[in-house]
Amino acid sequence: MLKIVALSVAVVSLMWGGGDLKPAPVQQAAKQYDCDKQKVYVDRETGLMWQDAPYTVAEETAYHRNRTLGKVGTHAYAVRYCANLDYAGYNDWRLPSVDELSSRHQEPGEQFVNTRDGDFWTATGVERGRFYVIYPADAYRYKRPASKSYYIRCVRCARESE
Repeated sequence: MLKIVALSVAVVSLMWGGGDLKPAPVQQAAKQYDCDKQKVYVDRETGLMWQDAPYTVAEETAYHRNRTLGKVGTHAYAVRYCANLDYAGYNDWRLPSVDELSSRHQEPGEQFVNTRDGDFWTATGVERGRFYVIYPADAYRYKRPASKSYYIRCVRCARESE
C-alpha cells in the first residue's frame, strides 16, 4: 500500500509539473563527422593528395621521447602506418619520397594546416639502416637512423576528379 501511494504521488507531481507520462521517443543519433580531423591538401600541379591531420599532444610527447604513437614512429612503423591508413575516404596512402616531401616544403608559405617543428620521414633510403627525413622549416634532407621516431605525413596519388 505504501509503494502505491508513493508511486501515485510521483505521478501526480510529474503531471502537475507539466511532465508527460509517455516514454520519450527513441532518437537515432546523427552520425557525426569531424571534418577537421580528415583534412587533406591536394597539390594540383603534382597530382598528390597529402594527409593533413592534426598532431596530438601525445604524439608531440612521443616525438620528443623517441616513442611510437599515432603519426610518430620509427621508419618501419611509418611505412606500415601509411600502408594501413584509411583516411578521408581513401586507403591507398604511402610514405612520400624525399623529393616529394622536400618540394612540398620549398614552396613559399605553408600549405599544410597541421605541421610540426620537427623531422618528417620519407620512404627514400640513404644507406643501410638510414633514411632521409625532411625538416619543414628549411626543406633540407637529413640522414636519420631508421630506429628513431619522427613525424609521419602520408601521401597518395589523387585522381583528376578529386
